[in-house]
Amino acid sequence: MQTVRDLESLREAVAAWRTEGARVAFVPTMGALHAGHIALVEAAKGPGVKVVASIFVNPKQFGPNEDLSRYPRKEKADLTMLEEAGCDLVWLPPVEAMYPAGFATNISVAGVSEGLDGAARPGHFDGVATVVTKLFNQVRPDAAYFGEKDYQQLAVIRRMVSDLDMGIDIVGVPTQRDDDGLALSSRNIYLDDEQRAKAVALPRALGVAAQGLARGDDAENVLAQAHAALGAAGFEVDYVSLVDAETLALAPAADRPRRLLAAAKMGHTRLIDNIAIE
Repeated sequence: MQTVRDLESLREAVAAWRTEGARVAFVPTMGALHAGHIALVEAAKGPGVKVVASIFVNPKQFGPNEDLSRYPRKEKADLTMLEEAGCDLVWLPPVEAMYPAGFATNISVAGVSEGLDGAARPGHFDGVATVVTKLFNQVRPDAAYFGEKDYQQLAVIRRMVSDLDMGIDIVGVPTQRDDDGLALSSRNIYLDDEQRAKAVALPRALGVAAQGLARGDDAENVLAQAHAALGAAGFEVDYVSLVDAETLALAPAADRPRRLLAAAKMGHTRLIDNIAIE
């Protein structure tokens, strides 16, 4: 596995693969890797495919009161995990390579970035879209892989790639979960033992709500019950919303694919999760 920290070396490696006729699959991460990230690498692998992963803690997607300085950084462990997973190259750009002096460009994706996490974290998805655009231009992949746990992020990237004719296949990989159902997240490390035990109420509440919605129960009542269940478990609820799976519009038509999304805080740790409505 190659590890590169300068753009010239990255592009030389990718160009050599292209000469050999290989496709390039890309898995962007912020490090602090877990089995969810490794599932992305596994999904990206295939005959004639070279897999690039990036590790970059993007300051532009953290708000002023968020945990940039506390975000876990485990480069050595991350590199070991990626090598064991069969990753071919890891791109580790320094901040000055991503945002050099005078950097003035911002990518904003309207519609799907508004509401939900976009309302709770102003500017967050601009930061995501900007850094992903830059990473795509650096790696120039044929396909890129993102987890469905960050469902709104996935929708933003799909819209951006389509609108800007980037010609990259965006592949969503199902959420990876712990044995009790909690979605794997780098932020789970912030939960103490008591909070971790209570946090399982999030996927359970979504599962109960999804069953009710699939039966045709009144959506407003179902969402209110999920909200109450999370509050009773000790969560401070940000939102529990039923949306169109593609546009993320509220009050979606029942004959279109729908998604149930939630965000809530357990102590100081904000967790998100979502589930498809069959």
